[in-house]
Amino acid sequence: MSALLDLIEEARGAFAQAATPAQLEDAKARFLGKSGRLTELMKGLAALSVDEKKTRGAEINQAKQQVEALLTGRRAELAEAELNAQLKAEALDVTLPGRARGQGGLHPVTRTIERIEAIFGSMGFDVADGPEIETDWMSFTALNNPENHPARSMQDTFYVDLKDAHGAWLNLRPHTSPMQVRYARAHAAKHAGEAHMPEIRVIAPGRTYRVDSDATHSPMFHQCEGLWIGENVSFRDLKAVFTDFCRRFFETDALQLRFRPSYFPFTEPSAEIDIAFSEGPLKGRWLEVAGSGQVHPNVVRNYGLDPEKHVGFAFGMGPDRLTMLRYGVNDLRQFFEGDLRFLAQFR
Repeated sequence: MSALLDLIEEARGAFAQAATPAQLEDAKARFLGKSGRLTELMKGLAALSVDEKKTRGAEINQAKQQVEALLTGRRAELAEAELNAQLKAEALDVTLPGRARGQGGLHPVTRTIERIEAIFGSMGFDVADGPEIETDWMSFTALNNPENHPARSMQDTFYVDLKDAHGAWLNLRPHTSPMQVRYARAHAAKHAGEAHMPEIRVIAPGRTYRVDSDATHSPMFHQCEGLWIGENVSFRDLKAVFTDFCRRFFETDALQLRFRPSYFPFTEPSAEIDIAFSEGPLKGRWLEVAGSGQVHPNVVRNYGLDPEKHVGFAFGMGPDRLTMLRYGVNDLRQFFEGDLRFLAQFR
């Protein structure tokens, strides 16, 4: 029996020295293979008597079971070691910071439009919205810009392959004035027959399109137009409203406004509005910020109103240019190039 115990210990040592599954199978063959030591002992039972076979066979079987148990245990150890090595090689460092989605922010022009809406909203102006693909009548004719009028030359630039009910090509609106027309016509229809129609106060911000592309112009740009129509609205009201707006928008009273006579087919008389700051980097420079004027009688008629009774003013300004002045940006194209390094400054 002592010889079998020695054999078991020898097998334990041989299995423990095996560093790979292949080496372990070689060690197994020395003890449990066809020519293994335990196999040879089993073959030697044939020369023993019946009683000796029972006793010796039981001892050998018990030793064989212990050796097989040692083999199974070592196989499990090697498999676990191989798995750990693989996991270590393919490990992910879960202690690294996660890749969180960066925090975004409003585009600077969007900020400007929201600021414009808030200021005029406090003055009682509604905000109108409308389609960016417009009819020829809404974009031009309703605004006293008939076909072949020379004032169209800089505006009727982008068209789509669709026609309106009158056979005219639809266009990408060159200004947001059609929204004023739509709003005013709806307002006039709603209050038709009333002795005193409520005043129309509305601004119309949105995207517009013209063939322009340089440091201060873009083929797609933003415009915000305003309209105030009533029975006793004058140029004095326009000056008061726009002066108040500019001072609140730029957060300073240190600026002046001037109204230069100009021409627009939809207003008469018409004026360009310039501002000059009394302090800061733009001190002393006159800068054009808007066009304005008293709404032309033909346009008032196209609103569905009587120009002998209803008068008022309109103005149009570029939020893009106001954004440039507010933040000191000298190239309009930077707003639309999608450079996050530039846009992140306004977040």
